[in-house]
Amino acid sequence: MSQTATFPNQTPLLRLSAWLRRTWQPVARQKSAIAGLVIVGIFLLLALFAPLLATHDPVVQNLEQALQAPSAEHWLGTDSFGQDVYSRILYGARLAMWIGFASVALGLTVGLAIGLVSGLLGGRIEWALMRLVDALLAFPEIILAITFVAVLGMGTDKVIYALGISFIGPFARIVRSDVLQVKALPFIEAARLMGVPQPVIIMRHLVPNVMSSLMVQAGIRISTAILLESGLSFFGIGVVPPTPDWGLMIAEGRGFITMAPWISGFPGVALAMLLIGLTLLGDGLRAAFDPRSEGH
Repeated sequence: MSQTATFPNQTPLLRLSAWLRRTWQPVARQKSAIAGLVIVGIFLLLALFAPLLATHDPVVQNLEQALQAPSAEHWLGTDSFGQDVYSRILYGARLAMWIGFASVALGLTVGLAIGLVSGLLGGRIEWALMRLVDALLAFPEIILAITFVAVLGMGTDKVIYALGISFIGPFARIVRSDVLQVKALPFIEAARLMGVPQPVIIMRHLVPNVMSSLMVQAGIRISTAILLESGLSFFGIGVVPPTPDWGLMIAEGRGFITMAPWISGFPGVALAMLLIGLTLLGDGLRAAFDPRSEGH
């Protein structure tokens, strides 16, 4: 966790530029982070340009071309409904990225707010909020996700909400811990004595000093979110067919694993590669910013 103060005469753009430079320098020294960035960057490009790269409509069914092996027309073959596996994998990458980043952003935003309020106010408010966080942390994330999906229902947006709620606890706990440390530092007390308003102290001093820990946690949680989403869809309680989703594709291919292994094989490889990239990125971020890691 960094312990740096920003200066009132800096514009928001200059502060952002300085923060990005301080963030990139330790990350660039981690080979695992660079390797993870390359892999994740490739998947981001595939997801972004999926409409241009896809050779077929990912949801159009053609039963006459069902279970076709990889060919010049269908590069990765077709599934039991005659849908193009290659095109569905591309759009599945888009869906996986969207659910992963959106659910983590939701959990991070709410967790940041809870952590800031708890760390700054203390007392009964802190006690009540931390008991709520403890209740969320008491259950495995997969159990929480299944529970919230059962309550909210199936669908892409419902899965994002379910996963986002499941991630609130870890983010809130980390932010509260960092806030308790940072608010005791001399430059925070100096800012208070100078009459700097509390909102300014929070935005200019507290939030920048907890962002490193949040980045590490976010990098880890994105891979967890994508894995959980694929698991929910695999068990039939995630996104709704015929949405292009890797978990759905793997589940569908179970019944054809001997005669058409490409149906579940290729999306399984894509999921594994993306998770490897995100794991490498998360490990690199931890090594760069966590003072307890071996790199410090």
